[in-house]
Amino acid sequence: MSEVIVYGIPGSPYVRMPLLACEEKGVPYTLSAMEFGKTKTPEHLARMPFGRIPYIQHDGFWLYEADAIIRYIDQAFEGPSLTPSAPKAQARMNQVMGIVDWYVMPAISSAIGFNRIVKPIFGLPVDEAAVAAALPQARVCIRALEEILDDKPYFAGDAVSLADLMAVAHLDLLPQSPEGANIMAGSPLLAWLERMAARPSVAKTTLHKLMNLREPEAA
Repeated sequence: MSEVIVYGIPGSPYVRMPLLACEEKGVPYTLSAMEFGKTKTPEHLARMPFGRIPYIQHDGFWLYEADAIIRYIDQAFEGPSLTPSAPKAQARMNQVMGIVDWYVMPAISSAIGFNRIVKPIFGLPVDEAAVAAALPQARVCIRALEEILDDKPYFAGDAVSLADLMAVAHLDLLPQSPEGANIMAGSPLLAWLERMAARPSVAKTTLHKLMNLREPEAA
C-alpha cells in the first residue's frame, strides 16, 4: 500500500485530521513538517494557492482542503468505513463537520485553544480580548454539539465517523483552558472526549506528541 504524505505544521488541528483518518484506516503516512511562517513561500503556494494547510500527496495525486482530504482517505483505502451508509446518519456527520469548520474553529480552536494552550508553549502573549470575544460563540457551539450527540456514543451513531475525527482535532484542547473547563462542566461531550482519547489514533496524534513536547500531567 502506497503511503500518504501529509504536508503541514505539526499540532494544527487541520493537519491532525488526515493523520487521524490514516490511523483509523490503517493507511501508511508520513508527516512532512512545515515551520510556522512558511505557508506563503512560492513552493507552498504552488501546491496550495491560498497559503493554508494541510495538503497531501498520494501516488502523484495532490489534494488540499482538510475536509476533502479525509473524505478521500476514507474512500480510497480499505479498512473500516468512516462514513455511515444511512442517509440520516451521513447527514448528521456532514452537519457536525460543517459546524466544526465554520463555528468551532474560529471560536474554540483558534481563539481559545490557540491562545490558552498553544501560545504559552512558545512564550507568546495571550490575546485576552480574542478569548473573551469568542466565549459566547463557543458556548453556542458546545450546546449545539451536545444536542446532536444526545445519548449516542458518537456524533453519527454507534461508530466513529469523519465527524468525530474532525471534532476531536478541534475540541480536545478546550477542557484544558479555564474558560473551556467552565463551558464544558457536566457536558456529555466530556465522556465523548474520553472515548475518543482512548482510541489509538487520537492518542498517537496529540499536540504534544506531534510537536515532541512533554505531555501535560492529568488533573
